[in-house]
Amino acid sequence: MSDDRASHGSFTARLLGSVGELPAGEWDALTDGTNPFVSHAFLTAMEQSRSVGARSGWTPVPIVIDGPDGRLAAALPAYLKDHSQGEYVFDHTWADAWHRAGGAYYPKLQIAVPFTPATGPRLLTPHPELAPALLRAAETLCRENGLSSAHATFIEPGQVSVFEDAGWLMREDIQFHWENRGYASFDDFLEALSSRKRKDLRKERAKAQEGVEIRSFTGAEIEEAHWDAFWEFYQDTGARKWGRPYLTREAFSLLGETMADKVLLVMAFIEGEAVAGALNFIGGEALYGRYWGARIDKPFLHFELCYYQAIDAAIALGLARVEAGAQGGHKLARGYEPVRTVSAHYIVHDGLRAAIADYLEQERAGIALDQMSLGAHSPFRKGED
Repeated sequence: MSDDRASHGSFTARLLGSVGELPAGEWDALTDGTNPFVSHAFLTAMEQSRSVGARSGWTPVPIVIDGPDGRLAAALPAYLKDHSQGEYVFDHTWADAWHRAGGAYYPKLQIAVPFTPATGPRLLTPHPELAPALLRAAETLCRENGLSSAHATFIEPGQVSVFEDAGWLMREDIQFHWENRGYASFDDFLEALSSRKRKDLRKERAKAQEGVEIRSFTGAEIEEAHWDAFWEFYQDTGARKWGRPYLTREAFSLLGETMADKVLLVMAFIEGEAVAGALNFIGGEALYGRYWGARIDKPFLHFELCYYQAIDAAIALGLARVEAGAQGGHKLARGYEPVRTVSAHYIVHDGLRAAIADYLEQERAGIALDQMSLGAHSPFRKGED
């Protein structure tokens, strides 16, 4: 990979080998601090734990722009990928089609937080005028190093227009988020649902909690024994979903060491033994549900730990929403509503770009219909209850 160094006025863009090469204070100063996943602590925990790197197929290549004073002025969290795993925006069909046409889809550039389908900033800078320069640097990296494409996933709404203005192909999908409409308690939230759904949720919570003690841990309350138990749960879920867990055991310890105040670990116990757990991250505006696992099969325990406890926590913390991760139409019945997520794609080859553009046009119409259909099945009250 060549040393991609390009000047943009009085600013210089360059390519690094890790986020860890940069001072934490300078990196974190590029954001408003509300999204935990683009923090220096989270991204370096992925690097130091070897969750990203050679074994994973996620090679860190952050693109940064230095200001005239030599300090960091802008950055892209970026990775070279030799596969399409752990992204949650699926482009396997694009890769297969390009390979059949004789092209090489991999390596590609992924502008994202590894293994994390949560909306957030991808253009990290307090200087909006530098955002287009970051994208030009990513495009230059692709063209000059034989990369097929660059992909920015789960872009926060306020940054979408920058990618559109740069001519990147835009793609939409649907996630399910819970919105806090000023609720004072879980019961207050339930009152906004239809009577049938309200009864269903109360029954589910009662069955899930029967014979189970549920406790939440954050900050210094989280001990290595908790991480040991959660690692067991996580491995089981990871093996069933992905074939191999994305995060190493060390990643959880590092997250506990460096950002425990941003972690909410919800665990279920039976007779003092941990039997299930859900890992959440606390942002400035949202609670982000990430991983879950269990060593028992208890009805509705998954919903209780991942969805209802998250709602309880968001209300208590005064957060605006809960983002419960990718996919899962079953979340709709539990008060999580369909919202649009957006990704952006820069395709180097004109022919491949044209084919993907046609594909996205057709896909976009289907996504719009899906969102309309899902909205019609909302559990919230419509007129008279």
